[in-house]
Amino acid sequence: MKHYPLSYTFSLLTPLDIYLFKQGNHTQLYQKLGGHFVEHEGKGGVVFSVWSPNAKAVSVVGDFNDYNPHAHPLRLRADDSGIWEGMIEGIEEGITYKYHIASQFHDIVHLKSDPFGFFSEIPPKSASRLVNLAGYEWGDAQWQATRYARNAHTAPISVYEVHLGSWRKNVLEDHRLLTYRELALELTQYLVEMNYTHVEFMPLTEYPYDGSWGYQVVGYFAVTSRLGTPHDLMYLIDTLHQNGIGVIMDWVPSHFAVDMHGLINFDGTALYEHDDPRQGFHPEWGSIIFNYGRNEVQSFLISSAMFWLEMYHIDGIRVDGVASMLHLDYARKEGEWIPNAQGGNENLEAIAFLKKLNTAVYRAFPDIVMIAEESTAFPMVTRPVSVGGLGFGFKWNMGWMHDSLKYMSYDPLARQHHHAQLTFSMWYGFDENFMLPLSHDEVVHMKGSLINKMPGDANQKGGNLRALYGYMMAHPGKKLLFMGGEIAQYSEWNYKTSLDWHILDNPLHAGIQTMVSDLNQLYSQERALHWFDEKREGFEWINDEDAPHNCITFIRKSDIPEENIYVVCNFADTTHVGYRFGVPFIGTYEVIFDSQSPVYGGWNTQTTDETLVASSDVFYGWAGSVCLTLAPLSVLYLKRKLSVKSL
Repeated sequence: MKHYPLSYTFSLLTPLDIYLFKQGNHTQLYQKLGGHFVEHEGKGGVVFSVWSPNAKAVSVVGDFNDYNPHAHPLRLRADDSGIWEGMIEGIEEGITYKYHIASQFHDIVHLKSDPFGFFSEIPPKSASRLVNLAGYEWGDAQWQATRYARNAHTAPISVYEVHLGSWRKNVLEDHRLLTYRELALELTQYLVEMNYTHVEFMPLTEYPYDGSWGYQVVGYFAVTSRLGTPHDLMYLIDTLHQNGIGVIMDWVPSHFAVDMHGLINFDGTALYEHDDPRQGFHPEWGSIIFNYGRNEVQSFLISSAMFWLEMYHIDGIRVDGVASMLHLDYARKEGEWIPNAQGGNENLEAIAFLKKLNTAVYRAFPDIVMIAEESTAFPMVTRPVSVGGLGFGFKWNMGWMHDSLKYMSYDPLARQHHHAQLTFSMWYGFDENFMLPLSHDEVVHMKGSLINKMPGDANQKGGNLRALYGYMMAHPGKKLLFMGGEIAQYSEWNYKTSLDWHILDNPLHAGIQTMVSDLNQLYSQERALHWFDEKREGFEWINDEDAPHNCITFIRKSDIPEENIYVVCNFADTTHVGYRFGVPFIGTYEVIFDSQSPVYGGWNTQTTDETLVASSDVFYGWAGSVCLTLAPLSVLYLKRKLSVKSL
């Protein structure tokens, strides 16, 4: 076996690093902990550093030393940091390694992957793999220069949520996963064709179990090796940027995997987690909850978020499971949780952590977006920390999602009795900066695909789904649609298989795909549809009380009144002949979108591309009114002609 000398004469860590780490304020620990290539006294090697304060001995083992725990022991620093370190000379990129940890408290030996490792073996193997992230030459300078405008609250943000392992597979090679570099070509081209502004990747941090979809994490700094190397993922993100697509990544600080090579019981104690299962075990997900009150854990998690923003140039982070972080009794019965110091159910330590996280991230990267998956009415999620908020940029509007899908699931004959589910979102729609999600969670676990949630035969299902999408794109809030929804896939999403691309041979599905692309384009082009997405001045009801007809009408506004869009929604399965609604101006209006256009597989030939005339007949307090034949299950967008005379 080759000899690899071990030295303790060099450290990457400074006293300031240690101070910030112990205060919970170190935001770039990935530059110091883990394994890093260095040159020291003319010798090349790797400095290994690992936090393991309750260990009595720690060594680096791997294929380079036949996993011999006596070959390369690390030394505990003398500064009470609990960090063990040492420099091993001569080892090269690509070797596998783990930390061999003997606890002070028992005789069990722990073999752990590196919490700060940048890469790993392909699961189910679990060793960290040494990799040098330097060397990739980014070509996205133009994107970076314009990113602030693309992520602005006044910008159109339409997100395509993707599970990279099942979006599309190589049918010529036994349906294998596409690599990051293959996806750089195929996914980028598709997103451009579909006019999406952003893509959101379900977690790409390393995870052991495919069936967790990436949400049971073991490597918070390691890209999953299933699809390629770190540089391969950089190439994918770089390609997306060069084609005008922003990249959001799901990130999971709410819990971590129970797999023993990961963070759990790291040095023989509950180091990253709470020891008491009432605080440290997640009963719904069977996973482990971080100890947000521990400063070193705060530094670890904030550094993880910063790592992906800095090293991989991602443009936003969607924080998973925020509701579970905020509430101590989340998914717990009486007696299964411990109240906070004030006797309440709020997780005060997690709340403080989230505020610190968002403050740190936005200070370093003011042009990115932080998005909360938060399903409760917890206040001020997207308000600044300086005024008592959590500091997120956006929050998923789960209430809108559940109400809208429930309403659309009813037979049209019954919808008039559930009209409030359609209109209720406007009562709170501007309390937060919302994003409207139709996410992966709604098309798994026997919930049915989006089109199969719709009532009726195939044509009616298609009409209902087109109406839902038309309504969604006109509703205030940024947009997100999970892959497969744009082709109206009948099957529930299955992480093991590709999307059912073959259904695009059916005109109904091809039409819906075309409509989603056109809606994305309209959403981006028409300022009224996105400029005031989060402000009340961007929305006004025309009529929200027409329950007997299953109809709603409203205006989407920009800062230029001539650009306003007038939206007419008919969720009844019947044609409304002579349907009248009020408008503020007389003159001519043109239909710029019709969900029931034959181009999209619909059956409306009455108003598509038609010019409509608003008369001076006062209607429900409006100065003028439009009368038209409204097709069943249809959504129309109307826009005034520039020559319209104002009353």
